[in-house]
Amino acid sequence: MIIGASFGAVINPLIIPVAVLGSTAPDWLEYVLKIFGYRVKHRTVTHVLVYWLAAIAFFKLVIDYRAIGLGFAIGGFSHVIADSFTIAGVPFSPTSDARFHLFGGKLRTGNAGEYVVAGIIALLCAGWIHLSPASFKNAPTLETSGFLPFFYDWKKEYDSGVVDGAEWRENRLKFI
Repeated sequence: MIIGASFGAVINPLIIPVAVLGSTAPDWLEYVLKIFGYRVKHRTVTHVLVYWLAAIAFFKLVIDYRAIGLGFAIGGFSHVIADSFTIAGVPFSPTSDARFHLFGGKLRTGNAGEYVVAGIIALLCAGWIHLSPASFKNAPTLETSGFLPFFYDWKKEYDSGVVDGAEWRENRLKFI
């Protein structure tokens, strides 16, 4: 979920909740398919890397309403990427039996290494956001969206009189 939220924040902070939902999708989609009578093994059909890349391309290039589909697809992609760090890996394409592994697939699900990788990816995404503000000129701001629920500009809130000095001092170092 951390990786999905981080990838979503890089695209647009408003899609973080949808990206988090998408980051769990490859696993719960297996149960949805079972409800409809399709028995699938874990990390097979719902974990195909090419499917999630195609979904991202579709929602980015063809049609999307307020980036909801893109956020969901980014989240699903992040799940598959995270699973590619594990020993079991993920299928790259539906026609191949070979598994896709990043960095040799050395991690085990639930071990400390998984959290280290998630933290590193989150820090890289945060650094990307911080160091490349020009790429976010189309991202919503407080003026265009009315409310940006994840990243507050406490200095601006103080300057405009929305918050007082005590609230600004208390929250000025809180970035999320």
